[in-house]
Amino acid sequence: MSNVSNDGVKLPIDIEGIAALLPHRYPFLLIDRVIAFEPKKLVALKNVSGNEEFFQGHFPGHPVMPGVLIIESMAQACGMLVKLSARPGRPHTGVFYLVKVDDARFNRVVVPGDQLRLEVEQKRSMRNMSLFTCQAKVDGEVAAAAELLCAEVAS
Repeated sequence: MSNVSNDGVKLPIDIEGIAALLPHRYPFLLIDRVIAFEPKKLVALKNVSGNEEFFQGHFPGHPVMPGVLIIESMAQACGMLVKLSARPGRPHTGVFYLVKVDDARFNRVVVPGDQLRLEVEQKRSMRNMSLFTCQAKVDGEVAAAAELLCAEVAS
C-alpha cells in the first residue's frame, strides 16, 4: 500500500529508491525502506537478517548487531531525510558524512530477526551541516539513541 507524504513523496520508498538517493551499496547499505517522511522527520526500517556478514564474527554463537552499525543506519536515515527535503532548484548532490556522534546510548542488543525502526529528526541546519536526534527502536523499545552531526561534501 502506497501513500504520499505532505511534500508529495510517494511512500514507502523501497531499496531501489533508497539506492537512487544514497551512495551506499551492499554490504553497507543499512536501511531497507522509508515508511514516513515530513519536513525535518523521517522513519526508515532496517530488517536485521542472520545472513548479515558482520554476524560471522560479532559474535559466533551469540550474534549481536554492532553498535557502530546501528549508528551508521541512523546516519543513513538522516541522509535520506536531507535528500528528500531538498528544495526544487536546490538539490543536495553531495555526499553526506557522519561528523560527530553525541550522547550515544545502547539500551538493548539487536539480534537477527529484529526490525530496526529508525526515527530521525533534523534539529537544525547550518551551511552544509545538519544536527539530528535519532532513535533506533525494536518492537517499540529504544535499542539505541544518539545525536548526530552530518556534513554534505561536494562529490
